[in-house]
Amino acid sequence: QVQLVESGGGLVQGGGSLSLSCSASGRTLSSLIMGWFRQAPGKEREFVGGFVWSGGRTAYSDSMKGRFTISGDNAKNQVYLQMNSLKPEDTAVYYCAARPRRYIGDSWIPPENRAYDFWGQGTQVTVSS
Repeated sequence: QVQLVESGGGLVQGGGSLSLSCSASGRTLSSLIMGWFRQAPGKEREFVGGFVWSGGRTAYSDSMKGRFTISGDNAKNQVYLQMNSLKPEDTAVYYCAARPRRYIGDSWIPPENRAYDFWGQGTQVTVSS
């Protein structure tokens, strides 16, 4: 079992920045593929990006590329989502997700919700105009 806890959400003005953290317990970050998702009111949950500790591989949704950066700290077992140039349309609940690596060398970061086995409770990000 993997437990995930997000933190760092809040209210920020448009154009501002916010950093989210996801603390994982139960398994080491190096054994997991991590994803960040978000869900705005009335919309489906969408992929933001993902991270694999081994090799520091990242993947991003095209709409977030260049504004959002994902990183990780294996010693702290944490993954971070740095969000810059925030827009009101970035307002959503942001979720951290994890899936165990299926084999040695597995570095595939799936963008589908159903590919992830564990989820955090989410943290609200609100961007004012």
